[in-house]
Amino acid sequence: MNAPPETEPDSAQRLDLWLYYARLAKTRALCARFIESGKVRLNGQRLRKAHTRVRPGDVLVFPAPHGRPGERAVHVWRVCALTTRRGPAAEAQLTYEVVEENEGESLEKRA
Repeated sequence: MNAPPETEPDSAQRLDLWLYYARLAKTRALCARFIESGKVRLNGQRLRKAHTRVRPGDVLVFPAPHGRPGERAVHVWRVCALTTRRGPAAEAQLTYEVVEENEGESLEKRA
């Protein structure tokens, strides 16, 4: 498996472009509309501008864009790397980390 492209510590990328490269939607325009709908949060702040800059370490929270059956209702991703192209899915998955809230905690332990 390929490693994600190296990025400079101070580098940043437009959020719509990063989501497109991460393969959230088929086009960059769809990513921009998704952001502008106000459904995406970056580090806890609701966004409405597709040109917002994202950096490694930032946390994105957004609803599942396509409502697929069996898919989590809300995604929480930590940006791990920036990239310069829309590559294959395996490469795109290296640019983010899925953050699990209460990881390992079962419903029985909460009761």
